[in-house]
Amino acid sequence: MCLVCERIKLIREGKNPYFVKELKTGYVVMGDHQHFKGYTLFLCKEHKLELFHLEQSVKIKYLEEMSVVAEAVSKAFNAEKMNYELLGNGDTHLHWHLFPRVSGDLEGYGNKGMGPVWWYPREKMYNKDNCPSSVELEEMKLMLSVELEKLI
Repeated sequence: MCLVCERIKLIREGKNPYFVKELKTGYVVMGDHQHFKGYTLFLCKEHKLELFHLEQSVKIKYLEEMSVVAEAVSKAFNAEKMNYELLGNGDTHLHWHLFPRVSGDLEGYGNKGMGPVWWYPREKMYNKDNCPSSVELEEMKLMLSVELEKLI
């Protein structure tokens, strides 16, 4: 079973603490590491490798819902800009990475502190200090849930 499928299984069992909301085509979850405060993932319910593998109506709905999630993330975490990534090179299950960006969040890496999130050193981005406490996680989930409810 792939990592994304395992996380979805935990959601369905009520055991994924990062779970925020179920939508028609996917699950909204907070990222494990929060250097970019509000980092969120949108996990496709279907285990597919590529967008074009989805049935047309599901694909359109999935993209629409991803956009709504991104808007909610932007509003909840006061983003100046949103970054969207759908890679699938490591975890071959459709899932969006949604990064709310603010000036200086790369801490001097990149041009004037702005650039792709992947310019930030992996050892810093995935440092255990960037894992939210249970209280912080619940606060972020609530902030995002409130914004999602306004948009859905």
